[in-house]
Amino acid sequence: MAQENKQQRPAGKPRTGEDPAPAVGALPRITTKEIKLGQVDQPVVQEAPMSFELPLNTAMSANVAAADITDIESRTGQVHTNEDGVTLVPTRANPVARSLLAKMWVSTTPPTQALNIVDRLQGTPYANPKVNTEQDASARRTMEFALDLGETLIRYGAGALEVETSVIAVTAALGLSHLDVDITNQSLHLNYSPPDAESYSILRVVRSSTSNYAGLVLVHRLVSDIIAGGVSRSESAKRLKKITRQPKPFPRWVVSCGNAVFAAAFVLFIGGSWLGALVAMASASIVSQVGRYGARWRVPEFFTIAASSFVVTGIALVSYQLKAPIDPALVVSGGILLLLPSSRFVSALQDAINGFPVTAVGRLFSAGLIYTAIVAGISAALVISSVLGGEVVDVHQIDKVEYPAWLLIILVAVAIIAGSVTEQTSVKLLLPTAAIAVLGYLVQLLCDSIGLGPRAIPAVVATVIGFAARFAADKLRSPQLVMAAPAVMFLLPGLMIFRAMYGIVFEVEDMSRGLVEMFNAFAIMLSIAGGVVFGDTLCRPLTSRARRERKSIRRR
Repeated sequence: MAQENKQQRPAGKPRTGEDPAPAVGALPRITTKEIKLGQVDQPVVQEAPMSFELPLNTAMSANVAAADITDIESRTGQVHTNEDGVTLVPTRANPVARSLLAKMWVSTTPPTQALNIVDRLQGTPYANPKVNTEQDASARRTMEFALDLGETLIRYGAGALEVETSVIAVTAALGLSHLDVDITNQSLHLNYSPPDAESYSILRVVRSSTSNYAGLVLVHRLVSDIIAGGVSRSESAKRLKKITRQPKPFPRWVVSCGNAVFAAAFVLFIGGSWLGALVAMASASIVSQVGRYGARWRVPEFFTIAASSFVVTGIALVSYQLKAPIDPALVVSGGILLLLPSSRFVSALQDAINGFPVTAVGRLFSAGLIYTAIVAGISAALVISSVLGGEVVDVHQIDKVEYPAWLLIILVAVAIIAGSVTEQTSVKLLLPTAAIAVLGYLVQLLCDSIGLGPRAIPAVVATVIGFAARFAADKLRSPQLVMAAPAVMFLLPGLMIFRAMYGIVFEVEDMSRGLVEMFNAFAIMLSIAGGVVFGDTLCRPLTSRARRERKSIRRR
């Protein structure tokens, strides 16, 4: 009977009071991990977020609300206003706006990420070298060659940035990655630590220096050829050895004549007489011999420079006591000008600006010692002259000879060529360096005509010279320092230094005046060095290598 009733009851209609029979697949499957014994899940209540908690593109205010997802404008990510005047912000961000915000706020290189060492070459003459991706099999030989290259650059007077970029470019072009370079004053340290090979650490200390701008140009061209990918390591080592063994372009007697010609031309340039120029020429010739024998006897540079400035001042004072128609202040100014460490000041300022503070301090201290040695030699000669009863020189009333402008331009060119010869520069760079100096002198005349102050003019002229030297150096494949350092020599305050020393020694009651003038002379030298570095920085975007880099970026 029960079976009959069961058959008569239609399927799918449960009896009153009974639960419906579950259909297959109607209930969700629950795993054992989802069963929480003794726990009852509470419904999660989501509070409406505050306006400051919402993203930038979904923040709501009194007259701003979230757009309905069914609205076509909200699906396209556009902000619009409905019929009630309420601004509707889409729930999905506009992809274009999101991309722009990502570019504005997200940095491509996090500040804590290590920079690639090859990126250090950006903005230098060695930017974008052809990096050899194949690892060098003999890393030790490549490091030794890089050390020899860096040592040669330091000995020839290159700045720390020039040395660092040259070593980085050469090692990258020769297939040596995972290399760190550290330059501290006279030491060059290379550390090679690959992830899956033996590490090397080599240190080289440079204990000597020489004036060889021609060799510096040859090393610069060697580095340019290496990064171009056309020179192997063995051939590069042979070329570097040939450069170091190559004699300087000018013999010693030519350098001595260049020193004398520079002193005579500068004395005429600042208003001295022709007899004063001859006296300056004689004293400069003697100074060349003092420097030669000082180097042969290994006398410290401080005492050699002090003796040289003593000789220059002594000869000028003796000539004045003999009633020669000269002004000793002008003669001394022309004689000590080549002794001033102008290139060291430029290199020190360049190192300080480019991130080498220790090297900059060392070079500034070295240049300051040379400056002090010049002052000591001048003061010693003045004191001895006073003790022997010499006639007092009136340094504030100087009778200058007025020469025509065309003659002054010729004197600037001759003086700069002679000064470049003393620095052993390349013969092909003599005329371009003189042309840059003449351009600087014309700018000086222009600044005088518009009424710039005596302290602002040297900085402006040095900036123009630094700019022109960088542009010409890029065309002639040479370092900027080789052309800029000799070209700014006519700006050096030699006369101001002599006036300051004379006031300190003889005007004891008003010594502050001499100290202030000495500080002003030092400040002018620093402003000249800073102007050269600033002009170099301004001209970097106009160099040929920088233009090629921009063209390659546009092609990408």
